[in-house]
Amino acid sequence: MANNQFITPAKAARGLGSAKSGTSDHIRQRVTAIAMVFLVPWFLYSVIHASGAGYDGAVEWAGKPWNAILLILTAGAAFYHMRIGMQIVIEDYIGKTGTRSALLILNSFACIALFATVALSVLKLWIGADA
Repeated sequence: MANNQFITPAKAARGLGSAKSGTSDHIRQRVTAIAMVFLVPWFLYSVIHASGAGYDGAVEWAGKPWNAILLILTAGAAFYHMRIGMQIVIEDYIGKTGTRSALLILNSFACIALFATVALSVLKLWIGADA
């Protein structure tokens, strides 16, 4: 008689989720969603009012410290939320291992590149605003 005959079904299935990270991804996505509940309305309101002042007014607005910090936080939350969401879609719907791995890497690199572009642009406006 083999030893595994005495293992209960719950014991056999424990810890065998598809990626073993679903709960943490779910929590991270909810945290970024909560952050965006506050950041996106601020962003929309601010951008609409800043754009009414023209290009120079928008540059001046983005160069203020609080606006620059909140812009970077908004971009960070949005791109991280997007990365997690796309990762879930890729893992669920792409069957080939090589294609899935390539798309997951591309997803991470694209989100990092987009965030870096936004962050550096905002920092340039912030630092350049004082000069």
